[in-house]
Amino acid sequence: MSAELLSILVLAVLFVVGTTRSVNMGALAFAAAFGVGTLAAGLDADGIFAGFPGDLFVVLVGVTYFFAIARANGTTDWLVHAGIRLVRGRIALIPWVMFTVTGVLTAIGAVSPAAVAIVAPLAMGFAARYGIKPLLMGALVVHGAQAGGFSPISIYGSTVNGILEREGLPGSPIALFLASLFANLAIAALLFVALGGLRLRGRDLGDLGDEEAKEAKEGGGGSGGTVTRTRARTPDADLLRLTPARIATLVGLVALVVAVLVFDLDAGLTAITLAVLLAVVWPEDSKAAVAHITWPTVLLICGMLTYVAVLQEMGTIDWAGEHVGSIGIPLLAALLFCYIGAVVSAFASSVGIIGALIPLAVPFLEQGEIGVVGMVAALSVSATVVDVSPFSTNGALVLAAAEDTDRERFFRQLMLYGGAVTLLAPLVLWLALVVPGL
Repeated sequence: MSAELLSILVLAVLFVVGTTRSVNMGALAFAAAFGVGTLAAGLDADGIFAGFPGDLFVVLVGVTYFFAIARANGTTDWLVHAGIRLVRGRIALIPWVMFTVTGVLTAIGAVSPAAVAIVAPLAMGFAARYGIKPLLMGALVVHGAQAGGFSPISIYGSTVNGILEREGLPGSPIALFLASLFANLAIAALLFVALGGLRLRGRDLGDLGDEEAKEAKEGGGGSGGTVTRTRARTPDADLLRLTPARIATLVGLVALVVAVLVFDLDAGLTAITLAVLLAVVWPEDSKAAVAHITWPTVLLICGMLTYVAVLQEMGTIDWAGEHVGSIGIPLLAALLFCYIGAVVSAFASSVGIIGALIPLAVPFLEQGEIGVVGMVAALSVSATVVDVSPFSTNGALVLAAAEDTDRERFFRQLMLYGGAVTLLAPLVLWLALVVPGL
């Protein structure tokens, strides 16, 4: 058995053991990275640690630390009520507001994880407080980010269009953008219907009393069946009051957005710096904040991404791509390329996978038997639409931001949904974009 095939089989075992034995999959992945990296890839400890996602570690810790302080001093509660007033109390509009905000942020140039890191904590706070299913809210945040992710001035769009130009292949920046926009919008609409979004229509704050809110939580709202404390729906004067700590936290949130979008600073380092400043000035609000950093999620994501980095270092991804490219049936090869992009991206950086797979597919595209515009759009969207997976950066941020919910159950929901998208989206995109010869 080749080392590449062995590494893929070990990944499958991780899923089986992690889901049947309730062991943190990140810890299993670290052990697998050590075993496979040492025995099959010939890597030493430094080579294995080179794949540790230090930037994502800081993003997860920094963002959850900052918003833990914001929850402690009441800023998130204030923002929740401000947002509800903005949509005039129409609860059904809240997920779509979050979808639109993240889409606009990525369309104007924000990196997708940065946009999700900014919006997800607020969105999941809305979900917990107003009985919106966390999977619905979290998925719409991620799909919103990807809906705008391929605009001509976005990171993804610039990357793909730049690769095509460099390789001398025809491209269509507008077609690429619209493919991602409509694919994610369609998925979001289906989710909204499937996860009870239509039942939120016609309901506003005046319709949600305490008993109904509790029923929503227990019957499919915030924790998917876990009973949690229900807060009163009528905000008191203290909740709506802007204290110095809340004002400073709001200023910090604006500073985070500006630093990430305008000055292109790292979201994690910026967030943790702002959190430290708040903790120094108001230590009573931040004493318990460190405990609310989602350490199990950090372990899970960092472990899995370290193992995937080992796979990339030992050439497993290139090995799979080369075997697919050698298939003599162009349409089948195109479908398999889409699946490779989706599966790998569910565990790794989407932009990194796009940057690796499109050049890998260039010899295949140069044969002229498959439409370049349709193939590139299908491959690009397949590699990003799966980012709702809890093992991807965006999915991890949503999982980390969940409030008042059973995170283990929410993790399984994200994993099942991410698996469904990974299984179905490449096929649908292939049928819609590749088979017609676009």
